[in-house]
Parts: sequence; C-alpha cells; structure tokens
Amino acid sequence: MPDATNPTPPGASPRLMSVDALRGFDMFWIMGADSLVYALSRMNKNPVTGFLGDQLEHVDWAGFHFYDLIFPLFVFIAGVSLVFSLSKNIAKAGKGAALKRLCGRSVLLFIVALLYSGGFSSPWPDMRLLGVLNRIALCYFFAGLIFIYCKPKAMVGICVGLLAGYWTLMSFMPIRDIKLDKPNLAKLAQASGNDSLAKTIESSTNPSTIKDSPVMAFARQSFDATVQRVSGKFEPGYNLANHIDFQYLPGKKWDNFYDPEGLISTIPAIATCLLGVFAGLLLQGSSLDERQKVIWLFGAGAVGVAAGLLWGLQFPVIKKLWTSSFVLVAGGFSAILLAGFYLVVDVWKYQRWCQPFVWIGMNSITVYLMKNLVGGYTKQAGRFVGGDVRVFFDTHVAKGFGDLMLCIVGLLLMFWFMHFLYKRKIFLRL
Repeated sequence: MPDATNPTPPGASPRLMSVDALRGFDMFWIMGADSLVYALSRMNKNPVTGFLGDQLEHVDWAGFHFYDLIFPLFVFIAGVSLVFSLSKNIAKAGKGAALKRLCGRSVLLFIVALLYSGGFSSPWPDMRLLGVLNRIALCYFFAGLIFIYCKPKAMVGICVGLLAGYWTLMSFMPIRDIKLDKPNLAKLAQASGNDSLAKTIESSTNPSTIKDSPVMAFARQSFDATVQRVSGKFEPGYNLANHIDFQYLPGKKWDNFYDPEGLISTIPAIATCLLGVFAGLLLQGSSLDERQKVIWLFGAGAVGVAAGLLWGLQFPVIKKLWTSSFVLVAGGFSAILLAGFYLVVDVWKYQRWCQPFVWIGMNSITVYLMKNLVGGYTKQAGRFVGGDVRVFFDTHVAKGFGDLMLCIVGLLLMFWFMHFLYKRKIFLRL
C-alpha cells in the first residue's frame, strides 16, 4: 500500500507516526482482532460482548457497523499518504517522475491483487478481476493523478462531481425490472416450467466461475428478455451498479451475478481516497498549528458523518454499493480517527503505546499478503495451542477459552513477525 513519507522540502516535517499507527490499527482488525472479540463473545455472552461482536460483522446490506469502516479507512489513508510521497517526488524530480512512480506502484499493486485472489490457479472464468486490493490500486492511481495535475479547488470540484454523478446515475438511470439473485431466478425458472433448472439454481455454487454455466445462461436470457424499466432501486441485485457488473464485468463475481468491488462503484471509492488527500494536505500545510489541524479534522469528520446519514435517507448507506452517503459517513469517521491518532501520537507525543501498530502500518502489504500465503495467523497458532491443548483449555478453564488462546497466539505471531521486519528495516512497498 502507499505509505506516508516526509513532506516536501524545504522545511520538511518529520514522518507522521500517527498515519502509520492508524494504518496498522486498521490492519490489526483484519489480521485477527475481530476473531478475538468473537471468542470473548462465545465465552461470555452479555450485552457488551454482543454489541462488540455485532459491530465486527458487516451489515447485510444497508446500514453501518464499525467493521464496514475498515476498508474505506484504508482507502482514506492511501489518500493521506500519497500527499506526502508524491509531494516529495514532485519537489525532487517534477511531476513526470511523480507520475511514473504513481503508475508503477498502481500497476504492481493491481498485479499483486490478481495473484492474491488466486491468479491463474483456476481455469477461466474462475478469476476475480476486481477485489479489495484492486480497488485500492485504482483509487490510489486516479486520486494520485488528480493530485499531481489539479489544484485543491479543482480537486474539491472533482470529488463533489464524483459523488453527485454516482448518485444521479444510481437514482435516475433506468434499469431492467429484474432482481439478480438465486431465489428470484429460481422462481422465474419454475414459472417457465423448468423445475430441474430451478433446483440447479438454488443449489449451485457461484455460477460466474463456471464455464458455460446453465445458471448464468438462464440469468442472461431472463435479463435480456426483461423489457420493463425502473429507476431508483438500491436492493441487492436490483440496482444499476449490480446490473452493470452482470453485463460487463468478466470473470468471477463475488456475489454470483455482481461484485461488491465492481465497475461503477469504484467511482465514489475514488472520492473516498480524495477525502484522504484533503486530510493529507491539511496535515502537510503550515497555515494552521497542530491543534487547529486536529479541530478541523474532527469538525470536518463530524459534518461528513451527519451529511452522510442525512443523504442516506434517500440514497442509503450501503458499503457493497459504496454509495455517496457511505463515502461521507466512512470518510467522516476516518477523519475523526485520524484526528484522534494525530492528536495523541504527533501532538501530545504519546507514542510508545502505538509501536505495535506502527510495525504493522509500515509493512501493511506484507502482513496482508502473508495472511493469504500462510492461511491466516490463527491457523499457524494451532501449531502451538491447537488440538488437545485447545481441548484442555475448553475443558479445564472455560468453554471457548481454547479459541481465545488461538486468537491471542495468532496475534502475537503476527506482531512478532512485523517487529522482526521492522527492526531489520525490511519494508515491502508497492
């Protein structure tokens, strides 16, 4: 992932540890901290653990939980970071060098994303072209391009245009009056007298991964045969973004007929990265003192959350569509978190507590890829506290304590590995 470096010389300020720490804090939840909360909830179910466990689950569709912030926070931080890294590049070698750096990093990250999702390990079409890392690569590239060649006022206009344009498309562009999901397609198959196909649809694995899938063929036939049009729909499989993915996104689609990191939903995700760029410009600038910067970040974050929730009354807050209202809510909370980390870490200089997060934050791509390669740190923890050891804990300490120990040891392994790389100054930066 793009990482924060020193601002532009002359008068370059020191590296912002708060940005690295916040990035590491974000990755901490992806790497297993959520499993720790689940284990605690299984051991002792009460309103507190129940609430925390609920917050660490994605909402089914519309709404917002803490866990829905993890991905957009990462995109937001990428925007903050590119301000520092590309500004330094522009100051040293000009915009052409910055563009070259931007393209190289974006392309490399996109390639790594394809390999992370399986690459060519399965026959086509079982290959996902868009996913989490792919979206980060695209957002980083387009936001970086805008940052290199546009002034702040123009960037604000572009950001507003992206959010308003996406809202306009999703709200007013007509779509076919068909819901693309297995239950609805099974009903259509039954209505046509094809009960065997209906059963196949209900029991099939992801049809987008199967060559010449009869389920996909029937879905396309039903889709093309639908002549009635509707607009302003935001249900799963029944909205413009999902329909465009179904029509034009090749390869594996995460949700059978569409993808949460699909084609046009990347448009507002670029705006999320631009919000991070604005925060980065604020932190880099010298017109405000440190405490004023904190106030601005907190204030802008609160306004963003409020505006997003208000907009959500018409354009619901939906992560899987990355709606414009979701951008504002997630961006607002991201700014508030950044303000808190910046205040504590870089203004008050309370830094010792966040060192483990810094280890992760400075090697975020490494820790993310290693989780994929080793099958998860909790899985490796099973070599130490799995099997009979886990059973012993469950039997003689408390039910569920074995799972808790697996989570704790997995996190410790992850921290040890990140500390090992940090001490030896080994950083994988794409």
